[in-house]
Amino acid sequence: MDPDDVATAFVKHYYSTFDSNRVGLSNLYQEGSMLTFEGEKHQGSQNIVNKLTGLPFQQCKHNISTVDSQPSGPGGAMLVFVSGNLQLPGEQHPLKFSQMFHLMPTPQGSYYVLNDIFRLNYA
Repeated sequence: MDPDDVATAFVKHYYSTFDSNRVGLSNLYQEGSMLTFEGEKHQGSQNIVNKLTGLPFQQCKHNISTVDSQPSGPGGAMLVFVSGNLQLPGEQHPLKFSQMFHLMPTPQGSYYVLNDIFRLNYA
């Protein structure tokens, strides 16, 4: 499968799951995975999901603007960089965000998130 197709499919799955069932993201991370969310580091699948489910909003909608990807090393890993808008209920203006994923292949032929960095982009 083409790396850009993998990146696009991953991004679609990740954000649709985030927006509808954040707990469902747990299978995308492993114990060695790390999330840096607004400068705050969380390691391990359970700690990452605890952070994401503990955010001060239950509903949101990600609108993706760009997805860029690159192969990372000889083993089939990938870097995926996403930018877009995050719409929160009751807010008139969406928040701009950027997120980077380092995806690692699994023996089963899928990918998991080794590194995940999220930042809101303030004007």
